[in-house]
Amino acid sequence: MSHQPHTTTPGEANILWFIPTHGDGRHLGTTIGARETDRHYLRQIAQAADSLGYYGVLLPTGRSCEDSWVVASSLVPVTERLRYLVAVRPGLQSPTLAARMAATLDRISDGRLLVNVVTGGDPVENKGDGIFLSHDERYEVTREFLDVWKGLFGPEPVHHQGKHIRIEDGRLFYPPVQAGGPPLFFGGSSDAANGIAATYVDKYLTWGEPPAQVAAKLAEVRRLAEAQGRTVTFGIRLHVIVRDTNEQAWKAADDLIRHVDDATIAAAQSVYSRMDSVGQRRMSELHGGRRDKLEVSPNLWAGVGLVRGGAGTALVGDPATVAARMREYIDLGIDTFILSGYPHLEEAYRFAELVFPLLPLAATTGRSRGRAANNGPFGESIANQQPPALRQSAQ
Repeated sequence: MSHQPHTTTPGEANILWFIPTHGDGRHLGTTIGARETDRHYLRQIAQAADSLGYYGVLLPTGRSCEDSWVVASSLVPVTERLRYLVAVRPGLQSPTLAARMAATLDRISDGRLLVNVVTGGDPVENKGDGIFLSHDERYEVTREFLDVWKGLFGPEPVHHQGKHIRIEDGRLFYPPVQAGGPPLFFGGSSDAANGIAATYVDKYLTWGEPPAQVAAKLAEVRRLAEAQGRTVTFGIRLHVIVRDTNEQAWKAADDLIRHVDDATIAAAQSVYSRMDSVGQRRMSELHGGRRDKLEVSPNLWAGVGLVRGGAGTALVGDPATVAARMREYIDLGIDTFILSGYPHLEEAYRFAELVFPLLPLAATTGRSRGRAANNGPFGESIANQQPPALRQSAQ
């Protein structure tokens, strides 16, 4: 049975989790409480996300990660409904090879592939992969890559002669399950990125900035897309720290970085400063490398970004508070949340059990016999005869 892309209605959201192929543990910036992220552990997380009712999972990309395509291929057979958001890398992969890989993985997963278009924002890492292009040149490559990509999932052979890519008689012999190709996700904060999002992609992603900043970014991409007669939907990438009370959640946030010293922060910030990614610069500016200004918006904590590149903010609080903050983003037009938390296995359970019932979930993906995702039955029977009261997902 194939899994067609789920379209949300206004006010609803899909929730994705994260496969930590670059490491996991109880604390950031240290080996204390670190956890081996071998295939057994990654399988545990994927199967937990599948059974809990997450819409899908994101697999990160880059030289600090295990290869996302190989890992996703290993996890597809041990899950049933879970979708996999896997990266293509313009400039690192040819568009025809990437399209064949995508079509194959979409078929063997029965239509559970989502594609994340990653241009890359670290010049040092890019050079290590043989990419010696400026920021704007990388986005030129991305445009050409997506021109070819779109053509390959169409009815005619592709012929493309561009500044960076040349293709003659490009074609796919084996089409994907999802007509037109898997949905395209894409993130970026520069003018060049916004233009690509408006022209090519299905879902524009932002990192977890304060709501006012997110609103401005979404408005700009929406405006550019409408000028081309297109509609783009929106997602956000965040960490979460959810506990029974706000006090416990903030204590857990502090505990997450309690082994991070000033030298480690300085080293991490030095790496980020060399990057030409506008999105990474915006993340770093939220905290400036300082421990005393980490709550950058109500319940939005930038402590993760002290030592972690990319997504560096977390929603922190009790279940009702975190759900309320997520609804603020939903009201802006966000319909997809890509979440993570430390350690990823435990936090996947904690978030689903405590927050899912408070959210307007769009998709039913869990093993719930037709009921809304994660609304039971669960919990131990009372006095061996009475089930606990059923909690419904928010409508």
